[in-house]
Amino acid sequence: TATEVSTACISSFRYRARTGPSSVEIQDYTFRTPAWPGYYSHAAENLNGQFTRYEIFDYPGRFKDESHGRAFARYRTEGWRHDTETATCISNSPKLYPGKRFTLTGHPSGTLNREWQVVSGVLTGSQPQALHGSPDEGTTLENHFDVIPADRTWRTPPLPKPSVDGPQSAIVTGPAGEEIFCDEHGRVRVRFHWDRYCPGNEDSSCWIRVSQAWAGTGFGNLAIPRVGQEVIVDFLNGDPDQPIIMGRTYHQDNRSPGSLPGTKTQMTIRSKTYKGSGFNELTFDDATSKERVYIHAQKNMDTEVLNDRTTTVNHDHTETVTNNQKVTVGVGQTVSVGSKKEGGHDQTVTIANDQKTTVVNNQITEITEGNKTTDIDKGDQEIILHEGKQTIKVKKTISVSSEEKIEFICGESRITLLENGEITISGKIIKNTAKDEYHVSTKKLSADGSEEQVLTGGLLKLNP
Repeated sequence: TATEVSTACISSFRYRARTGPSSVEIQDYTFRTPAWPGYYSHAAENLNGQFTRYEIFDYPGRFKDESHGRAFARYRTEGWRHDTETATCISNSPKLYPGKRFTLTGHPSGTLNREWQVVSGVLTGSQPQALHGSPDEGTTLENHFDVIPADRTWRTPPLPKPSVDGPQSAIVTGPAGEEIFCDEHGRVRVRFHWDRYCPGNEDSSCWIRVSQAWAGTGFGNLAIPRVGQEVIVDFLNGDPDQPIIMGRTYHQDNRSPGSLPGTKTQMTIRSKTYKGSGFNELTFDDATSKERVYIHAQKNMDTEVLNDRTTTVNHDHTETVTNNQKVTVGVGQTVSVGSKKEGGHDQTVTIANDQKTTVVNNQITEITEGNKTTDIDKGDQEIILHEGKQTIKVKKTISVSSEEKIEFICGESRITLLENGEITISGKIIKNTAKDEYHVSTKKLSADGSEEQVLTGGLLKLNP
C-alpha cells in the first residue's frame, strides 16, 4: 500500500530463518604435486540453533594450492548460507540501498532490534500530478528491500561451473618449422576446430596433458603427439579449464602405416625420424600361415640383457652383416652343429677377407670321428710359438708332402729335401745311431774326412 508518511521509517519487517550447511569440506587434485591431500574444511558460524551435522562435501574444489583451498571453503560456506537468516522489509526511505547498514529499533521482538545490512532493493514510486488531468494526489515512494544481520558476510551462492559436454577433436600445434613441441610434462598445445581467431602456433591453447597407455615412476609408455596430428580432447569432470588428450586418430591427410584394407592383419608401431623421412618400426602380421614379426631400426639397434638370453629357431637362421662383426665372450662359448643320433649336420663358415682369432688361454680342437683338412688355395701358412713347445702325436701314419722343398731348421742344424731328390743334412755334429743294424744302400758312397776318418766296430768287413 502506498504510504504518505513524511517521516522515514520501516513499515514492514518480516524475519525469516532456515537451515543451511553447518560446514563445508572441499578437495581437489593437481598433477604437479600428486601426494598433496588437497583437503580443506570450514565450519559455519552463527548457526542460530540448528544442528552441526549438515555437512557438504564438494569435489572437485576448483583450486590448486593451499591459499585458494582455505579461501574457497570459506566462500562456499558463506555462499550456501547467504539466506539462512534474512528479513524482507518495506520502507519509504530511498536511503536504504544495497550495502547500507542501519540499526532497527522499535520492533516488538527485541532480538530483531539490532544492526542489519541491506543486500537487495526495489524502489517503486508514483507522481500522478505530473500527468495532465490526473487526480490531485501526492508523490509516493515504496522501497522493498532484503536485509541480513550486519555481522555476516553476504556472498552470492556458488554457481555450477560451465561444463563441456563430451570430448572434442583438435589439431596439435607448435612453432613454425617444429615437429615436436612439448613441455617437461609431455604436454602439448592444440587448436580446436571452432577457434576462429587462433593462427595455430605455439600459443594456440594452454598446455594440455596427454594420456598414455602406461605411466609409472620412470617407466611406462611415452608417445608425444606431433604437430599436425589430430587428437581427441576430453575434460576432467567436464571442466573446460582441465582438458586432457585421451586419444589420437587418423584423417585423410594423415594416413596410417601400410595400405588399408590390404594390411588389415598388421598391427604396427612406427615412429618417424625427427625432421627427416626415416622411421623405426615394430610390426606384427597376423595373416594366416604368414604370421610375421618385423623390426626396423633406422640407424642403430642396442639390446641389453642383464642375465640369460635364449633364442630358439625351429627352422633356418640367416644373418647378414655387410660391414664388420665383433663378438666378445667373457667366459666360454659352445657351438654345436647337429647331433650324431640325428645323422649329423654340417657347418660352413665363409669369410671374404681376413679372419683373426685371439685365445687368451687354451684352445682345443677335437674331432671325434672323421678327417680334418686345411686347404689354402694361395698364400702361406705359418705357425709361431713364442714360448713353449709343439707336439704332434699320430697313432698311425704322418705324411708331409711338398712339390718344391721341405726344410727343417734348428739353430745351426738344417735338413733340406728338394724336389729333385737331393737331401742335405748340415750341422756341427751329426750322429747316426742304430741299436741293432744300420743299412746304407747306394750305387756310390763317398766318405771324406779332411782331418781324420775313423771306422770302428767289433767286426769290420770291406767287400766281403
